[in-house]
Amino acid sequence: MAARSDEAPARWRRPLLKWLDGVERGWAVPLLLAVFAALWLTFLCIAYLSGDLHPDVLETWTLGRTFEWGNPKHPPLMGWVTRVWTSVFPLTDWSLQLMSMVNSAVALWCVDLITRRFVKGDKRIIVLLLLMLLPTYQFHAQRFNANAVLLAIWPLATYCFLRSFESRHFVWAAAAGATAAIAMLGKYYSIFLIGSFVFAAICHPQRRAYFGSSAPLVSVAAGLIVLGPHLHWLATTGAAPFGYALAHAGFRFGPALDEALFFFLGIAATLAVPAATWVMIAGYRLKRFPQDFRNMNDGLRLLSLIAVGTIVFPMVTAVVLGTDMPSLWAHQGLFLLGVLIVCGTSYPIERFYTVNVAVMTAGIALIAVVVAAPIHAVYRNNHAYEEGRNFYRSAALELTRQWHQHTDMPLPAVSGDDALAFATAFYSPDHPRYARPFAYQYSWGLPRQTTLKRGWAGLCFEGDAHCIEWMQKTSARAAQFVTSQFVVQSTLLGMPGASRRVIALIVPPAAEDTVTPPTGQSNEDLSAQKRMQSPSPDK
Repeated sequence: MAARSDEAPARWRRPLLKWLDGVERGWAVPLLLAVFAALWLTFLCIAYLSGDLHPDVLETWTLGRTFEWGNPKHPPLMGWVTRVWTSVFPLTDWSLQLMSMVNSAVALWCVDLITRRFVKGDKRIIVLLLLMLLPTYQFHAQRFNANAVLLAIWPLATYCFLRSFESRHFVWAAAAGATAAIAMLGKYYSIFLIGSFVFAAICHPQRRAYFGSSAPLVSVAAGLIVLGPHLHWLATTGAAPFGYALAHAGFRFGPALDEALFFFLGIAATLAVPAATWVMIAGYRLKRFPQDFRNMNDGLRLLSLIAVGTIVFPMVTAVVLGTDMPSLWAHQGLFLLGVLIVCGTSYPIERFYTVNVAVMTAGIALIAVVVAAPIHAVYRNNHAYEEGRNFYRSAALELTRQWHQHTDMPLPAVSGDDALAFATAFYSPDHPRYARPFAYQYSWGLPRQTTLKRGWAGLCFEGDAHCIEWMQKTSARAAQFVTSQFVVQSTLLGMPGASRRVIALIVPPAAEDTVTPPTGQSNEDLSAQKRMQSPSPDK
């Protein structure tokens, strides 16, 4: 059937066949990536009409507001990227959703850089289409964080290392070291990628030629140059991110072994759809896989060793160090398996299958945009997200309105529930700074007196006992303060949805001699409210 279709294609297939003819002409892959990004951006814009940005994205933007070589929680790359992006694009939901999809498109383009080293034409497209069937480049990518920022960096670093290993040229060696260092600036999990590079180089049949050249030394030098400022920052600030990373450790052997097993099973589950699709394409030719594997060229053999390392090393680490290891952390490396499976085949792939996979991938995206996205938006309007992202913008705007009832100064600082604080910093017209140092993000430290004197506000969701208790302790440190409660409601195109109560604490700047009570609240009521809600100072 495939042969007959290729000889006499149906009319509806002909535009797709012309598109495939453009792969080696240079326009088919960019067109595919542009359509992919546009479709899934449309999905995100519709699906999250009743919800605001994910807390991870808001946190990333907060980290990027100041240029630093690190912070106590994560390396700095994700903050840098967001800062550069928002210096060009506006502070809106669609802007950061576009950033996420552009990041995915760039990631897939970097994968194609690797693929075109081994195959041409349709197989290049098949690799990209199979990866587009993963949830990695759409659903996980929209949570732009320390994991998502690696989607483009890992394949780029792998490409540079591949070129360095093959050519041992100074430029490619320097590029390999620099991009590997940039991956480390994204997330320390990238040590597994660097370890896999070393492992692959040692185990590869061409190791003598590689290690006998200057390429490894050049890569190390370039990597240290790029990573040097961050290493200095670590040395002078107590290496706080390592403390955050080690907080994931402490598992006993049994649970740690379970983590390693679930890591592997999670990767297998993620690959299920593209794997099933490839089985349908290959069919009876799957039995040739052992022979094709043995006949792999040197470049693909290097990639296969890297792929083994990126899966095995995290599992071993989980068991040895007793740490959790979510399979989500490995998604940026799954492209290696797609490249190996398709590029390692010795037989051509009929265009019949390429067109079918393209239609299936496009069909899934269109159904997601036209059907799934509106359903998701309606459902989430009535069934709020657990993290409360339906209410971020409304809470931020209401807090800002109340703040300006007491002072004409912009709101300078906000804290409380992290997600609400990040959201207020982003959505409030005043764009206050997130006031809690990241080194104490989970310890509920009280604001400094100098912070309170300059003016400050905090937000908690009703029912969050830890946050409310912290807010009460904070109010005891303030010379004057105002508390309020208000209800925020999710809306979808004017239709009301779920609601939630938010508790606010406002500490006006010390320069303000009086506190103007909110509309409808007398001075006597405000004084009584302060007496009732001010706890005794901590001893």
